[in-house]
Amino acid sequence: MACHSIPQHPRRSKIGRVLRDFVPPTRAGRIVANHPPPWFQYASGTSEHGDSVTPEEKISPAQARRIALAAQGFGTARPASPHQGHLRRTVERLGLHQIDSVNVLTRAHYLPAFSRLGGYDRDLLNRAAWGRRGERRLFEYWAHEASLLPLATHPLLRWRMDRADRGAAGYSSMRAIARDRRAEAMAVLDRIRQEGPLAASDFESSRTGWWEWSASKAMLEWLFYAGHITTATRRRSFERVYDLTERVIPAAILALPTPPEAEAHRQLIDRAARALGIATAGELRDYFRLAPEDARVAIAALVEEGVLIPATVPGWPPAFLHREARRPRRIEARALLAPFDPLIWERGRTERLFAFRYRIEIYVPLVKRQHGYYVLPFLLGDRLVARVDLKADRKSARLLVLAVHHEPDAPAETDEALQAELLLLAQWLGLSEVSAPSRQYPQKP
Repeated sequence: MACHSIPQHPRRSKIGRVLRDFVPPTRAGRIVANHPPPWFQYASGTSEHGDSVTPEEKISPAQARRIALAAQGFGTARPASPHQGHLRRTVERLGLHQIDSVNVLTRAHYLPAFSRLGGYDRDLLNRAAWGRRGERRLFEYWAHEASLLPLATHPLLRWRMDRADRGAAGYSSMRAIARDRRAEAMAVLDRIRQEGPLAASDFESSRTGWWEWSASKAMLEWLFYAGHITTATRRRSFERVYDLTERVIPAAILALPTPPEAEAHRQLIDRAARALGIATAGELRDYFRLAPEDARVAIAALVEEGVLIPATVPGWPPAFLHREARRPRRIEARALLAPFDPLIWERGRTERLFAFRYRIEIYVPLVKRQHGYYVLPFLLGDRLVARVDLKADRKSARLLVLAVHHEPDAPAETDEALQAELLLLAQWLGLSEVSAPSRQYPQKP
C-alpha cells in the first residue's frame, strides 16, 4: 500500500502553506463559513509566501447540484435487474450505508441502494453484511455513524480502533473502560472466545450471574469500538451478535497492511470527496467523522497532489471538487430518499444544494411535527420536489401514504412520478397496495 509522507511540522512546509491557503479555520470543531481563505485574494496565482497557488474552479449552484447527484449515483439509469455487482458498486461509490434501527418503513441501510438501483433483493445486502465469512463484502463499524462499509475500508479505520483501545477516542465512558476497567472487558472478550457469538442480552444477570446488563453492554461497545470484536450477525430484533474479529472478517482483509494514520486520513478524505463530488472542508471531514485537524492536513495534501481542486460556488463556504467528478449537463433521477441517505444527511449541505430545509421529526412530539414522523424527500430530475410521510402496514400489506407536502416549485409531473415511485417501493417491500395520501400540501383543487 502506497504511503504519502505527511510533514511533522506543516506550518513550516509547503503543505502547511497550502493548508492555510486552502482550508478555512475551524472554531469548536466547525468550519468558520464566513472566513474566506487567503487564496480568494490572489488574482496573480501566487500566495503571500510566493508559492504557486492552485486556481479555484468557478462552479454555479446548478452545476454543483448536478455534480453532487452524479457522484452519489443518480447520474445513470437504474439497471433493469439489479444484482450483487450493482449493489457492490453502489456501496463502494457511497463508501458506506448508515445503519438505523427505526423500522417504520424498512431499516435505513436498505434504502440508499433502492433509491439508486430500484427493486433489488435485500437478501443480497444481508448476505454481504451478515452472511458466511466467505461471502461477506461488508463489515460494521463507526464511520459516519454506525455503518456498513466495504471490507477494503477496514485497514483505513484501524487507527480509530487503536485510539479506542488506548482510551484516546470515544465518549468518556468508553475511555474509562480502556483506562480503568480493561480487565473486566477482557473477561467479556474471553467469554465470547470460549462460547462463540453473543449478544448483549446474553449477559443479563438474571440468566448468567454476570454484571448488570448495562455494564456488559458498555464493555461490548468498547470491545467493538476498539476492534477486538465485530458484528457476526443481527437477530430478528436487530440486536447485534458479536464475535471475535478474526472469526468474522476474512483473513485476507486482516492481512492487509495498516497504513499510517495520516495516510488513512488522506484516503478517507479522498473517498469522501469521490462520494460527494464537490464539498466543503466540513462536509469532507464529517463523512467519516474525522477530527478537524486530521482532516485539514489530509485536505491540504490532496490539494497539493491535485486530487482536490479548490472551487467557489456562490453562497457556499470555500469548496473542493474531486478531479474525477463527473459534470453532467442534465440529471434525470426519480427517487425517494431515506433520512440517513448520504445525499441529504448533512442538512446544511442539503439546503445549499437544493434550497430544501429538511429535519427528521422522529423525536419531535406529534403536535409539533411539521411534516410527519418518517418523511422521505422526493427527488425528481435534479430537484427535491416533495416530502412524503410513509409507513409500511405489514398486517394489511399496504404502504400508507400519510401525507404529501409539495415544494412551491414542484413541476406538474410530480404526482405522476411520485405515484410510480411509490408503487415500485411497495412492490419492493412486498406490499400489495399503496394507500391514497390522507393529506396533501398545498391542497389540490
